[in-house]
Amino acid sequence: MSGDFIFAPVLAQLLLTLIVYVLLIREKIRAIRAGRVNKERRPLYDDAWPESVIKINNNLRNQYELPVLFYVVSIALWAVEAVGVVALVAAWLFVASRIVHAYIHLTSNYVPNRRRAFTVGWWILVAMVLLALWQLAGRALT
Repeated sequence: MSGDFIFAPVLAQLLLTLIVYVLLIREKIRAIRAGRVNKERRPLYDDAWPESVIKINNNLRNQYELPVLFYVVSIALWAVEAVGVVALVAAWLFVASRIVHAYIHLTSNYVPNRRRAFTVGWWILVAMVLLALWQLAGRALT
């Protein structure tokens, strides 16, 4: 199996981020057209926007938190040639957890469920880091 397959879930996570950008742009245009934006505060203050924009913007910020660590560990797994079935399944599960997290955040925004989705992704990321460390340690011992 080619280690390059690790980049499929990485690209899927990037696609999720781009989709959230599209949602944000669309909602900002709606808010501006509806006159729901404080134009004086808009350049510097999030509270100039309606809640619908702030919710999407907050989710977009989330796409630059835990997923950034996912990108790094995915590259690390690829670099140490540790991409196998376990790494690929973990990577896809991480992306699935981020999709669920984004869906919850962008719809009901029910924090207990959103936290659960985040926690699942966090644990998967921990497992991926441990896998990379294990593989790296194995190389150091040989």
